[in-house]
Amino acid sequence: MLKKIISSPDLSLYSLKFKEFNLIDSYIASTRETRAISNNPFVMGIKYTDYLEKACSKILTGLFENKLISIKEKESIVFNILRGGLNFGLRNALSSAFGWNYHGCSFISAQRARKDDSPEEWHIIESEYTKVYMPETASIIIGDVVATGTSLEHAIKALVNETKKQGANLKSIIFFTFGGKRAAEILNSTDKMCREKFKDYQRTVLIYHEGCFSVPDEKTPLSVKETGTDLVRLNSIMAPEFIESQYTNPLYPLQRCVIYDAGSRAFWIPEYLEDLKNYWTQLKNLAENGLNFHTLLNERFPELDQTRFSQTDLTKICNSHLEEIEKLISDNN
Repeated sequence: MLKKIISSPDLSLYSLKFKEFNLIDSYIASTRETRAISNNPFVMGIKYTDYLEKACSKILTGLFENKLISIKEKESIVFNILRGGLNFGLRNALSSAFGWNYHGCSFISAQRARKDDSPEEWHIIESEYTKVYMPETASIIIGDVVATGTSLEHAIKALVNETKKQGANLKSIIFFTFGGKRAAEILNSTDKMCREKFKDYQRTVLIYHEGCFSVPDEKTPLSVKETGTDLVRLNSIMAPEFIESQYTNPLYPLQRCVIYDAGSRAFWIPEYLEDLKNYWTQLKNLAENGLNFHTLLNERFPELDQTRFSQTDLTKICNSHLEEIEKLISDNN
């Protein structure tokens, strides 16, 4: 399913073929920076957004040099879905990749929440802010975390409507994500719609950071999970480099999510650290009641070779990790 296209110290890029979503060009990209983000939850704040911006810059360079994208400075617009889209730093990533200065930025707010009468379903609760600029011919570059796709679906519809309203011609969409299969589904439908509405529409490009991850639901057999939110390693399609990186530290494959809450991780660290503390406290309690490391590893990432991990005491690593988290919480108070 994965075919390597680029192999360098800075970037590994794989083409990803979806049988059911064949209108779009899908890729999985692996970089040192995004592996650090997905494995080490202490990459947060400015360091987190800097890492993500650097990764996107490397990927843009690789895509352009290998003629997998064709974009021009004054036709390019970064479309920011607030607030998660700001994490990707795509305005600066384009500048560092190509030396650009004149590309534009547009903004739309799209905040989702669970439905009160159906907690496993989501809806948009805030979408009031919109500031969309469009050149006559536009190539759109977007970044966002996609689990259920509620915010992305809303933002794409608003983008297409505003493009038509301004009389612009949409040429292409490039989308970066920590996300799952729902991103491909939405963008495949978007590609079809754009080809019908814009005569010169050329392509939709989807780039997954490190993998196309699964999103747990009520039936997913995980001891701890946030349904409709987490992006987990279980039953996912991942870059070989990312899989290999799991053996570096026994904490890595046990992380609840490859990204956690992207907004708080970037912009409000106290809330993010409390989320981490809550998860690792739950794991500690499970460990004290008999759950061991290898059982948990098999639950969260069964493809890994357990023999490559030494005898690991789950209670000890939970306590050690919680001490680090508590210190960071104390330092931020």
